[in-house]
Amino acid sequence: MSEGNHPSTHPPLPPTTEDDRVSWLRLLRSRRVGISTFYRLMAEHGNAAAALGALPRVAREAGMDDYTPCPETVAVAEMRQAHKARARMICIGDTGYPAQLLDLDDPPPILWAQGDPSLLTRPMIALVGARNASSLGGRMARALAADLGKRGYVIVSGLARGIDTAAHKASLATGTVAVMAGGVDVVYPSENTALASEIDRSGLRLSEMPMGTVPQARHFPRRNRLISGLAKAVVLTEAAAKSGSLITAKCALDQGREVLAVPGHPFDARAAGCNMLIRDGARLVRDAADVVEALSPLAAAAPEPQQAEMPLPADIPPPPPEKRSLRDTAKLHRMILDRLGPSPLAEDQLIRDLGAPANTVAPVLVDLELEGRINRQSGGLLSLAASTPAQPAQNSGSTAK
Repeated sequence: MSEGNHPSTHPPLPPTTEDDRVSWLRLLRSRRVGISTFYRLMAEHGNAAAALGALPRVAREAGMDDYTPCPETVAVAEMRQAHKARARMICIGDTGYPAQLLDLDDPPPILWAQGDPSLLTRPMIALVGARNASSLGGRMARALAADLGKRGYVIVSGLARGIDTAAHKASLATGTVAVMAGGVDVVYPSENTALASEIDRSGLRLSEMPMGTVPQARHFPRRNRLISGLAKAVVLTEAAAKSGSLITAKCALDQGREVLAVPGHPFDARAAGCNMLIRDGARLVRDAADVVEALSPLAAAAPEPQQAEMPLPADIPPPPPEKRSLRDTAKLHRMILDRLGPSPLAEDQLIRDLGAPANTVAPVLVDLELEGRINRQSGGLLSLAASTPAQPAQNSGSTAK
């Protein structure tokens, strides 16, 4: 896209009729028409209907014969699917389009929004991190999201398991935005279906992808640029050295956003990315005050605090049954090892995080200690044994972040 056609300086006039919206959707969904081509065609032909009429000729000149734009029936079907899901189409140039995204080199021409679109007008902070978050990481994400929400910020994240889930749950009462890698009506992972429904009622789900799209690996980096683009700052809590969360951080740096990171234990692979960012100059985060302090030079005044007090959500799985199968026992082993890291954690805190009865967890901890997989220290503290690495960090692999 040439600079003169960049939508941040010369955005196309938004569609004003239903037919115009169908034409916009047809043009964007047409084969080989990406975001840059969409804006170029709109600039050259003035409107989407004229661009659609010119597409076959443009395709022939590019060496593609028998080119057919996206049929009207396909666009109408998507709009009906959106109506059924109570999703709203927001086009660039509309008053509801998030102004922050105009800073991007490739702002989406069309967004689907499900929930409360007024959240897009408020200042946002992105919280992202590991899918296989430790207990400490989850607690930190919840504390940051809750405190920042009470200070007036909307929390934006990607609805992934782990840190994203903790951040969304802790900010439901004060404002949260989930940016989806697939269609706004397709919840991934499926375990967050209930959370997605809560966000639909009190927050916002947002996507640039067609309705009904099942997320694939290539969709997540595109999603990540929107997470960072919406936010004034991106805060990472537990991110591996090679992770999708670091893709979000890179997008933030490219977009001129602040990048902050919560430090972690040097032996915990889940903290390697955060520690690397801090080494390279990212602001170290201990609490919400550090985030607000980092943003203070960017704004003359902080947003108005929210009045609603919100209890910190438990974010824990349901208690296990009294009689456990071998599969249930193995699952509990895995949950314990996932939540422990090189940094010591109090046993009673671990039991609370697991949401399991103490008399169920205690014998399992003894088993793991005898197997040499965890260490028990004075003061009732537990940690992973040096020979027991954290579970592989899939938090932000392109397939799930």
